[in-house]
Amino acid sequence: MAHLPRPRRSVLYMPGPNARALEKARTLAADGLILDLEDAVSPEAKDDARRQVCAAVKAGGYGRRELLVRINGLATPWGAADIAAAATCGADALLVPKVESAATVRQVEALMDQAGAPATMAIWCMMETPRGILRAEEIAESTPRLTGFVMGTSDLAKDLHCLHTPDRLPMATSLSLCLLAARAAGLAIVDGVYLDLNDDEGFERACRQGLEFGFDGKTLIHPKTIDTANRVFAPSAAEIAWSETIIAAHAAAAAQGKGVVVVDGKLIENLHVENARRVVSLAEQIAAMAG
Repeated sequence: MAHLPRPRRSVLYMPGPNARALEKARTLAADGLILDLEDAVSPEAKDDARRQVCAAVKAGGYGRRELLVRINGLATPWGAADIAAAATCGADALLVPKVESAATVRQVEALMDQAGAPATMAIWCMMETPRGILRAEEIAESTPRLTGFVMGTSDLAKDLHCLHTPDRLPMATSLSLCLLAARAAGLAIVDGVYLDLNDDEGFERACRQGLEFGFDGKTLIHPKTIDTANRVFAPSAAEIAWSETIIAAHAAAAAQGKGVVVVDGKLIENLHVENARRVVSLAEQIAAMAG
């Protein structure tokens, strides 16, 4: 399954048991939604949450938003039932928590196939344990159905016994290993959540750091953070204009048999044009979602 080059600037967790939240999500400007059957659900509410989430997705009304259903782990009493129910609900993907091996991903895929999941339904993996991070490359290459990674930085920090510092230096190795594995395999990857909802400046700094690392976007825990994530992870007007300029200049040079061209004193090669096309495509898709 090819990685779909779609906007993933803001991916908002929505609690599966909360019917009002699932309804409100249809109106929010998030690029993606994680409809959660795992952490946000108490054991006694698991079955009702599963029914409610699947019914909400089947009912539609979410527009172009990417819909991921976060299932419970296969080692729990609910994981297999989550897959069986969600495989045909119409969601874009199943998000698997605490993935630590390629074998787990392939087991999820086998259960999806048994449940009749369409070939277009993807798998995403939560990367949130030390063992999972160390096996990121193996996991990324596990199956063509795998489309993306979601960083679970809260669980990771707990297991690492590290601090949540503003520069996230204690997590830099983990973040980078997952980014390398994801990009090598052609996967999407979104950053972990920011926990302090009263720290708007800190949240924006975290988004900018995530952008600098190379993440496609950020997972969110409150709708009020959507606009900032969307703004930070979107190409700026200047980036779009520059990208369009170098695409046109390179095409003109290629028509004359030249492999490189200089634009405003900068040497432009194929690698720059490839990234420029990515930027322009992303901007076009963001505009289409807004429209």
